[in-house]
Amino acid sequence: MESRTVELWVGVFVVLGLAALTFLSVRASNLAEYRDGDAYTVVARFDNVGSLRVRAPVTIAGVRVGRVSAIDFDTEQFKAVVRMAITARYNNLPQDTVAAIRTAGLIGEQFIGLDPGGAPDALKDGDEIEITQSALVIEQLIGQFLYGQAGKGDKDGGK
Repeated sequence: MESRTVELWVGVFVVLGLAALTFLSVRASNLAEYRDGDAYTVVARFDNVGSLRVRAPVTIAGVRVGRVSAIDFDTEQFKAVVRMAITARYNNLPQDTVAAIRTAGLIGEQFIGLDPGGAPDALKDGDEIEITQSALVIEQLIGQFLYGQAGKGDKDGGK
């Protein structure tokens, strides 16, 4: 009888452990927050998207307002094309909004931060954000620092 009780408690413990692992994996992969419901799409072009991924957050002032829905490559302009699904309740973003690829922490995941402008007209479904700031590439910054290339073109008049 006592053996049966121990086996039952071990089984309950294993089931709770599996449930906890499932919960943590769903939270870590952001699958629970992927339901956008009513959303509209805006597009932005970047010279470099770094390690930006589909489903990365799109934020304004640290508040998630959407997700990256697709990342493609424009073979004519040679730029990355990022499509963002913005939640419909944030339908008053000015047309001169700036999109920048930012990093959460020093080596955290990348996301898109939107900085609203002051234009009277709002972005609509399918509009393109014209002003963008690409991801910072740490290797390029280190190379510029080590080899003294940062600001060197300004002193020589661009030579």
